[in-house]
Parts: sequence; structure tokens; C-alpha cells
Amino acid sequence: MIKIAGLNKSFGSRILFDDLNLNINAKEKIGLVGRNGHGKTSLFKMILNKMDYDSGSISMPKNYKLGYLEQHINFVCSNVLEEVCMALPQSQKDEQWKAEKIFFGLGFSKNDMYKNPLDFSGGYKIRINLAKVLLSDSDMLMLDEPSNYLDIVAIRWLTGFLRSWKGELMLITHDRNFMDSVVTHCAAIHRTKARKIEGTTCKLYEQIAKEEEIYEKTRLNIEKRKKKMELFIRRFRAKARLAGMVQSRIKSLEKQENFDELSKINNLDFSFSGLDFHASKMLSVYNLSFGYAKDCNLIQKLNFDVLKRERVCVIGKNGKGKSTLLKLLAERLMPSDGSIKKHPDLKTAYFVQSDSANLNPTKTVYDEIVGSNSDFLPQKARNIAGSVMFRGDDALKKIEVLSGGEKSRVLLGKILANPCHLLLLDEPTNHLDIESCESLIDAINEFSGSVIMVTHNEEILHRVATKLIIFNRNEILVFDGTYQNFLDTKGWEDEGGVLAKKTNTQIVLKKDKNEIKKVKAKLIQDRSKVLKPLEEKVKTIEKDIFDLEKELSLNTEQLLVASTEGNVVLVSESSKLNKILKSKIENLYIELDINTKKLEQESGHFTRLINELQESNINDNKVKDN
Repeated sequence: MIKIAGLNKSFGSRILFDDLNLNINAKEKIGLVGRNGHGKTSLFKMILNKMDYDSGSISMPKNYKLGYLEQHINFVCSNVLEEVCMALPQSQKDEQWKAEKIFFGLGFSKNDMYKNPLDFSGGYKIRINLAKVLLSDSDMLMLDEPSNYLDIVAIRWLTGFLRSWKGELMLITHDRNFMDSVVTHCAAIHRTKARKIEGTTCKLYEQIAKEEEIYEKTRLNIEKRKKKMELFIRRFRAKARLAGMVQSRIKSLEKQENFDELSKINNLDFSFSGLDFHASKMLSVYNLSFGYAKDCNLIQKLNFDVLKRERVCVIGKNGKGKSTLLKLLAERLMPSDGSIKKHPDLKTAYFVQSDSANLNPTKTVYDEIVGSNSDFLPQKARNIAGSVMFRGDDALKKIEVLSGGEKSRVLLGKILANPCHLLLLDEPTNHLDIESCESLIDAINEFSGSVIMVTHNEEILHRVATKLIIFNRNEILVFDGTYQNFLDTKGWEDEGGVLAKKTNTQIVLKKDKNEIKKVKAKLIQDRSKVLKPLEEKVKTIEKDIFDLEKELSLNTEQLLVASTEGNVVLVSESSKLNKILKSKIENLYIELDINTKKLEQESGHFTRLINELQESNINDNKVKDN
């Protein structure tokens, strides 16, 4: 329905698009991915005719209507319901229920409908704009980071809405799970061009990596052939009897296609610096209560412990107290009742987006990082700046010229500069692209300490969480288990609780034998998809441990020989290597323990489901026999 052909756009010497081509066909839902700054939002603006391009064309059918999520606030009605209903097509002006359905799905209450839209917070104002877009009679929705201002329940509702959307869709989001749950195709803006495939982000990234690997091998082979030809020409140019062969190679060389070496794309490549912690418990929360107003507690009588190497994710609706809990743990707020008892040696690091306002606009990235730790050497600060994608002269950028995403990376850099036992992370993925989110997940999983994190990103929840603190309706639940365990056993109350999340095994009494077989086959297939990667990871870790222990044994023998022979240099080198190997082995054992537990939990989960299926089938047969 939209055809983009030969699009070119430059800002000075920086090329944004170079002969970019992309088609959006009927009924396609496209997830647009790419690094921050590579032009995703710019492409949206060009399609909407809000930004000029240097050359090329963007064409679409006549009267084709685009629905775009505006960040700009321009409300004209005195209450929210009237404001949202303005988006209804003229023929549907009396169908107010459609507005209410979207309104409730995005997390508004019945009382909110009659409030002035200007009285809401910035995030809820964007939700009002989103409701208007979803309600509009558009042919194609264009949503740029719609989940940034939504809580997890609203994101899950929006996922269902977009799946059932009958028109076209273009979606930009850092939430990979959300994107993959909605789209039919993925398109990447990569190296100034567009690459589109049918399927998920994973399939797209694998395809790009494969193509670039083939390109690089081809380039190296061509370079090797060119060098051989050039050597032949130089050696035999003066030989008359070989003149024909020399000329042939010169012509062949001139015809050779040039393959430029691919430029390196910067990645967020860091690891949180942990400190050794020998106790089993880091902190304990006892009967914690807090409210910003008297007799109105956001948090009431909350109790939980944080143990060594735990990954605690704080989830739930916005405005219920998730960020407040982290502020209490970071000692930026004081409880109105109860207590937080921390181990006396505990060192914490706290990340929250709002801290970017405290960065000195006149300082450079390097200044902020080096200033966060008085013991830092300049090179170490440079290394940390590089790890959060401020390499070379970029480390000398002033804070005042940075984007929101870049400021977030500066805050991460300041945390990296200070080793700790416990990370407190409040929505750390906001303003990060998908690739950077992946790096952050890896860094969290590899961190030797514990993590307490507020997030609405279900990809992170599935891959990281070992314990959950859930703000659901008017209660706070501490759930000891993975996010999948929570969905299977509890579920979100607004989605009907556990009944909404139960598998087909829960309604198996209404099914015949063929349907039961299908359910069982699907469960076995799902089990294989979930367990196989975990089993492979466990095997890989076990092999790495075996190899390192073998290397440690050989190095220890070498150390004994060097000690006997009095080889001081070799003794020193072998001792250092032993220390490194032992540290690696210890970390691998910790990782093995985490992944083995995950494997056992998931295996047990599927075993229970299959057993329930079989038991319900037996019971069903007994009922029929009677």
C-alpha cells in the first residue's frame, strides 16, 4: 500500500538513507528496527510528509489514511471521553462504547473518563493520544514506541488489539517480545538501506548476520585474487612472451567489482562490576508501608528478602508504587512504617531515568564518568565511556547536546564506574534500541550480585526474573518463581486471573479424544522449544567447566615443576593464570546453578501440564462410564 523507492537523505556529511527501498503491502504489520539514530523515526516523518528527503519517492493510494501516535499534546475538550470520541468516524459518532473499550484497555478507570485531559500526567496524556489513534478510521497505524508510557497490563491489551487490527501497521518499539507478538514482517534500517523479511526480529537479525558473513568471505576472496593478479602483472609485465596473459589479467582486474570493507557498528558492550558478597542475605523488608498522603498508603505491610544472586522484577500497573519501592530501597524516601534492614557491607547502585536531569549540561560524558569515582584513572574512564558507545571523541560530547537515550547510557556508565553488590534499576530499557536491550539483559544475567528491577518488558521478565514483586489492583504479591510460572499459576487479574492464562488442558472435559491428542502434541512441541535451548546452554557450561578444570590441572602441574626448578617468572605467570581460571570456573558454576534451576522449573511446569491433561482425560472417561 506504500512504496518507498530510491530514498536518499543526508545531514551534512552524514548519510542517513542511501537508495533505500521498502514496500508495505496490504494487511502487512511491519516491525521497524535499527540502531538509535539510524533513521526509524525520520522514515516515519517522511511517510507522514513531516520531513523532507533529498531524492527518491514515497507513494501511497489516494485517500489512504495514516494514523500516527503524536507526542505533541493538543487537547480541546473538557473531559477525556469527549476528547477520545472526537477520533470516531462521522458514521460511528454514537458508538461511544468503542471509545470506552479502548479507554479501559489502556488502563483508565471509569472515573477518569470525565476528568479534564490536561489534568493527567505526561504519560497518561500520551495514552489519550494513543486511544485517539486506535479509535480513528485509519488504513495504516504508525506507532513509534507506544509501549514507553504503558504498564505491562496495558501492553498485553494493546498486543491483542494490534493482532486483530485489520489494516496495515508500522511499529517501532524497543520491546522485542511485544514486536514479535504483533508483526507479520520485520524491516531493518541497516547501513543506510532497508531489509525486510516475513517473520520475527530473530529471523531478520539472523538473515542480516548470514548475509554479512557471506559478503565478508566474498570480499576477502576477491582481495586475495586481486593481490595474486597484481603480483603476476608486476612480475611479468616486461616479459614479451607473457604479454597476452598480463593484458588478460589487467582487463580482468579492471572488471572486478569493488567490495568495500563493512564499517564496524558500535554495540553497547559492558558488564556490571560486582563485589564479593559472602553472606546469603543482602537485605530484608519488614512490614514496609509508605504513602505520599496521610491515610493513603501506596505500599502496605510489604515483606520480602533479597538473597545472593537473585533477580527480582517489580511489575504491575503504573502509579501503584513500583518506582516508589525502589526509591525506598535506595534511601531516597523514608518509610512511613516498617523497616528495610541491609547487610552492613552492602553497596547498592541505583539507576533511574529522571537522574539524567542531575547531569551537568556543561560537562562532557568523560567528565561525568571520571567524576563518579575519585580513584579512577583517565584510561579506565575512557574504557567505560567506550563500553556504553561513547568511543573516541564522542566521550568529549557535552551533556547538553545528548539525546534522552544517550543520557541514559551516561547514567549506566556512572554505575559501571562503581562496583556494587546490588543493582536497583528503574525502567532501564527506555530509550534503548533492541540491540542495546539485548546487551543489557546479558549484562544483568552475568552480574555476580543481585538485581531489583522495575520493568514492563516481558522479554526481560521471561529471561531474567527469578522472583517477582507484583503490584496488581490493590495488593502487592511476592511471587517466588519465574514470570512464566506466575502467568501459569496466577495470571493478571484484569485478564481474568489464572483462568485467562490456563492452557487448553483446563477445558479438556469439553473436548474429544482427537482434540486431547492435539493439545498434548502442542504441549510436547512447546516443551521442546523451551527446554532444548536451556539443555544446550547447560551442556555448553558443563563443557566449559570441564575444559577450564583440565587447563587448571595442567597449569597447576606446570606451577609445581616451575617451583621445583626455581623458575620465578614461570611461577608468577602460572599463579596469575591459576587465579583467573579459578575465578572463571567459580562464575561458571554459579551460572550452571541458575540455568539448571531454570531447566528444572520449566521441565516440572510442562510435566504438571501433561499430567493434568492425562488426569482430566481419565476423569472425563469415568464420568462417561458412570
